[in-house]
Formats: sequence, structure tokens, C-alpha cells
Amino acid sequence: MNIPIVFEDDWLLVVNKPAGLLSVPTPKNEPRTLTSILNQDVQERGLKYRLYPCHRLDRETSGLVIYAKSQSIESKMADAFRSRQVNKKYIAFVHGKLAHPQGAIASAIEGKSALTKYKVMQEKNNYSVVEVSPVTGRTNQVRIHFKSIQHPLVGEDKFIFRKDFALRAKRVCLHAKYLEFRHPITGKIVAVCAPLAADMQKFLEDR
Repeated sequence: MNIPIVFEDDWLLVVNKPAGLLSVPTPKNEPRTLTSILNQDVQERGLKYRLYPCHRLDRETSGLVIYAKSQSIESKMADAFRSRQVNKKYIAFVHGKLAHPQGAIASAIEGKSALTKYKVMQEKNNYSVVEVSPVTGRTNQVRIHFKSIQHPLVGEDKFIFRKDFALRAKRVCLHAKYLEFRHPITGKIVAVCAPLAADMQKFLEDR
């Protein structure tokens, strides 16, 4: 499977995950995930390291995922995510038109504080293209927050009934487009960007 590499050095690998692929196995222990595919490639090339995911994306979400080439580097990156030192930006298609061109959603998820900032990039007939910056990193945060303000993501079927919305998509329209962080070894700022996934680009052009 062709997994585009966006950035690589001696310590880190950043890839552009296609939609429909798990980052890591769930409790069902699926054998084929982004992590297993990448580590199989590492093994087949006879390389001496193993890749460890520093964070994850939902199965349906496309875009950037950071891998560490050792557990110690993974631990440093996990600390950076926990302490909110990683700048994350997503592109989301949400149902309807938002009342404000930019804003923030601050509502708890499973009892934990959560904050998502957003900016409307484009308004279409019955949906909006939004740049989303999650400040916290709760599970399904972007999907839950936009559902909470009555603008669920196009293609959402986990937190809403899809039949309640005329606009359909084959998957949740969410793409992790940008990551910026301080390199755990070199100390330099790393900024990486992934172009909008082809299926979302086609959706944008067709509707």
C-alpha cells in the first residue's frame, strides 16, 4: 500500500494516512493497520529500528501521523502532545453555515475539559469548509464538538443519524493537514503539511 512520506530523519517519520485505515489495532486486534504496514516495510528493508506511533487518527480521518524510530523518542513526542506543544490543524466539512466566521468550542468530553478553535474558510450551498485547531486532544474531539453546536461533520454517522441530513459522503470529511512541533532531538521547529485528500477535494469540486 502506498503511504506517502511527508518528513523523515534519523529519529522521526511523518506519513500521510489514507482514509479507511486504522492507525493502530483496536481491542479486536486487526492485523492490518497503518502501523503494521509501515513496520512490515521497515522489516522487509532490513532496517534496525521499529516505528512507534506518537498519536493516532480515526479510521475515517486522513492526514498526518508522526512515528518515532525508538520508544524514547515516542515518549518525548507523547509528552509534547500532552503538554499541548504540537500545533495541529485539520480541514473539516461541516453541515450548514456557522453563525460566526471563527470561534471556539469549549465543552467537556467524558468529563474532561476540551477546546477546539475554528475558522470558516469557505461557504458552499449546504455545508462549510472549516479549518479546525484542536487545542486539547480528546478522542473524537472534533466530531463531538461540531455535533454539539448543531453543525456535525459531513459523512458523520457515529454521533448523529446520517438519514437526518440530505448531504452524504462516503466517510467523515476530516483531514489532518498541518503539524508543527519542536524536534525532540535537534530542537528545530518542524512544520509539515499534507494536501487535502483526493476524495475530499473531489467532493469540494462536485458540490
